[in-house]
Amino acid sequence: MRTMIAGVDEVGRGPLAGPVLAVAVILKPKGIEGLRDSKKLTEKKRIELCKIIRNDAKAWAYGIASVKEIDEMNILNASLLAMKRAVLHLPLQPHRVLVDGNRCPDIAIPSQAIIGGDNSVPEISAASIVAKVIRDYLMTVFDKHYPQYGFAKHKGYGTQDHLRAIDDFGVSPIHRRSFSPVSNALLREIG
Repeated sequence: MRTMIAGVDEVGRGPLAGPVLAVAVILKPKGIEGLRDSKKLTEKKRIELCKIIRNDAKAWAYGIASVKEIDEMNILNASLLAMKRAVLHLPLQPHRVLVDGNRCPDIAIPSQAIIGGDNSVPEISAASIVAKVIRDYLMTVFDKHYPQYGFAKHKGYGTQDHLRAIDDFGVSPIHRRSFSPVSNALLREIG
């Protein structure tokens, strides 16, 4: 029997708003053509590959850590929690988990962290692509609730437009209060 490997990657560690989201993917032996780090693909290509991955993978699942969890436990621990949730939500238990980066979530499955894995391990590349597409979609949903911030455009990252919107409109419920640009804005509101 072939060893089932789950690739895991997260997206959304750097933004000032929104959750951090991780995806775990187990590919079929035939694999999927064109996989690489999601950051090296156009949005159109990511969406196209995401559909293929979700249809053709042996299994995939996602996990989220909320803004509240990010603020309570810090972004690193929240990222690891999202990864753990993604792996635990898989409908099949993998024999091994390969994680992009230098840290593995606390799971009872043999795991290995691989720096640059999102560009060298197909399972991690697939996870990277699906995670990016799902989180980008979530941020466009948040944009409908909080249109003044421009989440559909910058996905919560600290662009000049986003920082200006925080100054103009204050902090929304999906902003990460533990991130300094947001906590500084809250202090300005109080002071």
